[in-house]
Amino acid sequence: MRLPLLLLVLAAGCVSQTEKSEMPPLNLDEANVVGVEFDRSGDGTYTFRVSVIHNDTGWEHYANWWRIKTVDGEEIARRVLAHPHVNEQPFTRALSGIEVPEGVTQVVVEAHCSVHGYGGQEMLVDLNTGEVTVYLKKGNL
Repeated sequence: MRLPLLLLVLAAGCVSQTEKSEMPPLNLDEANVVGVEFDRSGDGTYTFRVSVIHNDTGWEHYANWWRIKTVDGEEIARRVLAHPHVNEQPFTRALSGIEVPEGVTQVVVEAHCSVHGYGGQEMLVDLNTGEVTVYLKKGNL
């Protein structure tokens, strides 16, 4: 029964159990992206649904936005988070009407914290295959 669950996790574009066990635990004082789903509409724009986990404590320390950027770091879109999510962790928020520049086939999704800025787990999204994986920054290799 464990095999179908693993196949379901891999089919959904998540990180496999083996990969998760090799990764260090998340620092919840930083805003971490833990899931990404997306759709492309008929007009060529995208809708992204991003799940973030962070140790929100209130207005003084919370995940205040997530963004989509190119692999080279150019910001494509930003979803401002209007309030802390103290009792809703992880939480998922969507952004529609995203125009990805022509020729871009992969994007990185990262979250921002009001105290620590960027620095938590990011996700790499392949817009052609739908694959979503944990993005390992050069400093984390």
